[in-house]
Order: sequence, then C-alpha cells, then structure tokens
Amino acid sequence: MASNGSKERIRQFLLANVGKVVTSHELRDAAGTDVSEWARRVRELREDEGWLILTHNDSAALKPGQYLLEEKPPERRVSFGRGISIKLRAEVLDRNGFTCQMCGKTPGEIDPDTGRKVRLHLGHIKDKSLGGKDELSNLRALCSTCNQGAKNVTSEKPTTIWLLSQVRRAGQDEQRAVFEWLRTKFGE
Repeated sequence: MASNGSKERIRQFLLANVGKVVTSHELRDAAGTDVSEWARRVRELREDEGWLILTHNDSAALKPGQYLLEEKPPERRVSFGRGISIKLRAEVLDRNGFTCQMCGKTPGEIDPDTGRKVRLHLGHIKDKSLGGKDELSNLRALCSTCNQGAKNVTSEKPTTIWLLSQVRRAGQDEQRAVFEWLRTKFGE
C-alpha cells in the first residue's frame, strides 16, 4: 500500500493520537478532504487489522462522531479483503431473523449495557484469523456488543446434539425461557 493512501494517512493520525478522543472531522481531514470513503477505511482498520477503535456504539462515554484508539494496535497487519457480498449479508440476516445470535437483541432495541440502539453486524463463527471463511455456514448476525466481545475467542458452532443436551440439562424455568425465545424467533 502506498504510504500516501487515505487509509495510511488515517493509520498515522490514529497512531499519533493513541488514547485521545478524535472527531470524525479530524479523521476526514487526515484522510484528505477529497476522500469520501474515510469511514470505510476506519472500519477496515477495525475489522481487517484488529485495531480497537471505539465509537459511541461501543462506549457510552463517546458521543456520535467521536473515535478512540485505546491502545497501540497489534504489530502485524492482517488484511482479508471485503469478501461478504450484499446478497450474502442479506441471507445471513434473514436466516437469523434479524436477531443477535448470542444475546437475542434486535435492531432498534436499547442495549442496557451501552444505552445505545442495537446495530447488527455479521460475525464469523470461526474467525478469519483462525481460517474461517466468508460463507453462509460460517456467518451469523451479532449486535455490536457481542461482536466486539466475540472477536477471535468464539469457538466452533455448537452441534445440535450438544445444544439439545444443554437444554435438557437446564431447569424447567430455563427450558421454558428457551421455548418462549424460539417461539418468538420463529413465530409459531
């Protein structure tokens, strides 16, 4: 990558401001006033290279338009490209009922942990850094909170037998809660 590209300029700006809150205007200016896709470059640093860049969706201490690179990012850069098509994204969200597959929240609800509206992302069941692929069977809908917490730590998707064994081991109240959740999710 050329050192004068917009992503590299944003990278250098953030590295010069580790631990400081910066604004979207500052990031836009750092990218270059002629660059319209500066937010995508920031997202690529977060998602493809593992930079912990917080926004108001991640921290209630930040206001919309504020960003914080909490700590210096990992030395190695991992670039995976943008392999998830709009069609595949729509398939995953539709299959998952537009519901976070870890906590059950849906877009527009208020997340009690952050006080912000829930936004859904696509998360890999087996992380790309561990060899996971951008395919329907390896993707799931996750809210911002669960997606950030799940990066590189989630294990393989549970098998049906394991999942059923966990439900069978649970108490009746928990089993009823699972039943109600499934009935709500599938509308039956």
